Amino acid sequence: MSDARRHLPVVPTASSLNPDGSRNRVHPADVSGRFVRWRYVVFAALVAIWAAAPWVRINGRPAVFLDVARRQFFLFGGAFNAQDVWLMFFVLTAIGLSLVAVTTTLGRVWCGWACPQTVFLEGMFRRIERWVEGPRNARLRRNAAPMSWDKAWRKGLKHALFVLSALFVAHVFLSFFVSMPSMLEMMGRSPAEHPEAFGWVMVVSALLYGNFAFFREQLCLIVCPYGRLQSVLTDEDSLVVGYDAVRGEPRGKPRDPDAGDCVDCKRCVVVCPTGIDIRNGLQLDCIGCTACIDACDAVMDKLGRPRGLVRYDSMNGLRHRAKRVFRPRLLLYGGLILAWAVGAWAAFGAHTSFEANLLRLRGAPFHLVDDGEVVRNLFTVHLVNKADEAATFRVEAADGSPGVATIEPATRRVRALGDADISVRVDVPRGDRAAGQQVRLRVSRDGEEPTVLEAPILGPAR
Repeated sequence: MSDARRHLPVVPTASSLNPDGSRNRVHPADVSGRFVRWRYVVFAALVAIWAAAPWVRINGRPAVFLDVARRQFFLFGGAFNAQDVWLMFFVLTAIGLSLVAVTTTLGRVWCGWACPQTVFLEGMFRRIERWVEGPRNARLRRNAAPMSWDKAWRKGLKHALFVLSALFVAHVFLSFFVSMPSMLEMMGRSPAEHPEAFGWVMVVSALLYGNFAFFREQLCLIVCPYGRLQSVLTDEDSLVVGYDAVRGEPRGKPRDPDAGDCVDCKRCVVVCPTGIDIRNGLQLDCIGCTACIDACDAVMDKLGRPRGLVRYDSMNGLRHRAKRVFRPRLLLYGGLILAWAVGAWAAFGAHTSFEANLLRLRGAPFHLVDDGEVVRNLFTVHLVNKADEAATFRVEAADGSPGVATIEPATRRVRALGDADISVRVDVPRGDRAAGQQVRLRVSRDGEEPTVLEAPILGPAR
């Protein structure tokens, strides 16, 4: 065991839970520094992109519009319908693979910088709390004091602003599913005219308010499974937020010549949004927010000591060991991402602007007409226009199709993301019908490459 490791004190892990299991409500102190400034820039950019997505129009549609009621989906200029839901497999696997690869290389950077829970809690709700109730020490003193006018109006104003913020987030969220113009129209009408939308907004707002006003870090510690996966996704060379025990231990007074650089000011603890002590090593509760880095750097600056006692580094780096950049698991993840890219390229490349299916009508599989001399089969061509514009389709008999095909109508205009049916009657002389015969129809859309549909021609045994 290293000298630094022997000098580490054995202390209980600070967290949002007391030793008896009760909740220890976390009130992180304010902190400033380069990482905090960049995080707020990232938060503002993410919220701006999220809030603007329902307003920005691409090809005449919102950048993101998930019209579940009509089973029509618009994503950054692309139009999709219910038949394209299978493509969600590639979207979801992309998210999963990205989280795995990013966590292995950069640790929990997603949690600290881009997770909606962190973005809204730190970038919106806690900023409101600090603005209304003041810094950490003032909040703690006020919470411990009996009810007073000062305490009542500050708490009331804070929670009123929390409710308004939750309503804002819920309305923007709902606009992804009903479109922003429809949302604004609904807001100007009675809730009774749109009970489903109103109910969803109220439920989502209540959940958001309860989460960001009270539950807070418990969502990360108890509900979210991602933090529990951190131990299997990271290794000794993953970039994490950590404490340099070799340099910092043993802790002591600034003027103690035998002490390390850590003066045990606990500044890194009081700024932590989950209440942990980063000096106790890598912990599941750490979301990689970097607040402890800025807090420790500020103390080191005052003491005239080098920054980086708490820093972004790998566990090997924090132990002053050699660090590896390339390692087997990264090669494995790279191979998986490459396989995903090939599959996604093939899947999205096969995405067509329309679908056509040849369906046999319900009822008798065939009919005998003209005194039994002609075998008649009845079909329907079901057309689905998957493009975000109206299109004209033409259905005609393809080369080699037996009998006479009567198509009504042969040309059909189908609205954007709509569907239509075309009736097809195929008559084959009974004496000419043979086993294995198939009707062949060619379907084309506005001069695009046609598709050929086939179906067996059924009839009586000869």
